[in-house]
Amino acid sequence: MLIARRADTRARADFATWKMMAKLNGASALPPEAQNFLAIYNKLLGQMSEADAGEATIQEMYRTYYVEMGGAGKAPEVPARSREPVADNGNVTTFRRLPAKKASASDPNAKRSMPVALIFACLVVVYVAIRYYWK
Repeated sequence: MLIARRADTRARADFATWKMMAKLNGASALPPEAQNFLAIYNKLLGQMSEADAGEATIQEMYRTYYVEMGGAGKAPEVPARSREPVADNGNVTTFRRLPAKKASASDPNAKRSMPVALIFACLVVVYVAIRYYWK
């Protein structure tokens, strides 16, 4: 069943990639195998809907990939994936900034930020001291 799942996943990914390349006028750059599957897809488009033609082409690719990957006998049925669009885009994460933690006076491990002006003043003092020392 592992080979079947991998073959199905590869067939779906390849078909989506090849279909997109064909839409972008890049079908001539595809390997002959891909061009053959796209020709099958285009022939099936005249006989059935786009979704059904796509699924039929994917199934043909799946059977071919199953044999290539070392599957023995007839390729087993892989449960069909739902065609319903995902409503909430569960795989998209919005990035949110975490609220900054305030350092409290009672927390001994809290880092205190050093003001930028103090750092700059220390750098100026070090620079002047080095210049004075070398002269």
